[in-house]
Amino acid sequence: MRAALLTRYRAPLDITDLPDPDCPEDGVILRTLACGVCRSDWHSWTGSDPDITLPQIPGHEYCGVVEEVGPRVSRWKTGDRVIAPFILACGQCPACAAGNQTTCPTQIIPGFTHPGAFAERIAVPRADQNLARLPAAMDPALAASLGCRVTTAWHGLTGRAGLRAGEWLAVFGTGGVGLSAMLLARALGARVVVVDVVAEKLAHAKAHGADAIVNAAETDPVAALRDITGGGADVAIEALGIEETTVNALKSLRKLGRMVQIGMPAGKHTQMTLPMDAVYSGQLAIYGTRGMPAWRYPSLLSLIEAGQVDLTPLIARRVRLSDASAELAAFDHPAPPGVAVITDFSN
Repeated sequence: MRAALLTRYRAPLDITDLPDPDCPEDGVILRTLACGVCRSDWHSWTGSDPDITLPQIPGHEYCGVVEEVGPRVSRWKTGDRVIAPFILACGQCPACAAGNQTTCPTQIIPGFTHPGAFAERIAVPRADQNLARLPAAMDPALAASLGCRVTTAWHGLTGRAGLRAGEWLAVFGTGGVGLSAMLLARALGARVVVVDVVAEKLAHAKAHGADAIVNAAETDPVAALRDITGGGADVAIEALGIEETTVNALKSLRKLGRMVQIGMPAGKHTQMTLPMDAVYSGQLAIYGTRGMPAWRYPSLLSLIEAGQVDLTPLIARRVRLSDASAELAAFDHPAPPGVAVITDFSN
């Protein structure tokens, strides 16, 4: 099979032929239909993710067609089109039994702890516990984004912060997660202010439903947010994983506000100095979140299938496997609006 292999940090991926993966007894082999190129993949490409051991096939936002089924799989058959969360939980431990699969102590993460989906085929273990059926009419490029960015935003908004209709949401960073959060929040009836430093991204968010935009390169984003929302946001999403935006997200909240850390802190940002006086005096809540449990897929898929949210503004570029290196390198700088999805795995 054709695959993109990470052999050196911050170097072009090796586009090579590798043996097809073996089918796990409790899993399936998928022919990959689409795989997103995510900022989390950039963290592995730069060497800042401790889970990576070289060589590794990146890619954790994927959907595909079942080509082979392991003997311990009962829910899936050859030909099924499926998607999966990027955290593959065991389904048996106390965390999984409580519905908290994203905290499973033996979780498997394609592209990080397990070969990923920058390849024509991927082995997906624990299939019965994690796979979800791909709606027949859903574009595979869009479905691939459900594996990480959309699902993470959905769980952050509904499973962690409990965003309600009529509330103000502040989104710091309009990459894939931030744009997903904006689109989903509007579908939930919330009002959304988007903050970024890239005018093109802000214009894209405004064109697709943001109530207000703030260019943090030109103005104080905290003051602007407090003015727009009449005292501060009810919920803030930090979608970059850096100290400056995390601090601003906290300071932008009104009293009793909730902040969700979705952006992955890596490198020097694993340690941050936060305004704990604002947390204390504002009686704020800070939530961490990472991924979404598989059992929560139906609520999101129902919203999409009912036409209550249009996620197509997410997809900016459909690229070849050989383009993955350039897409990863682009995260070194402010990227254009939308996300890139690999849909051609033969080139």
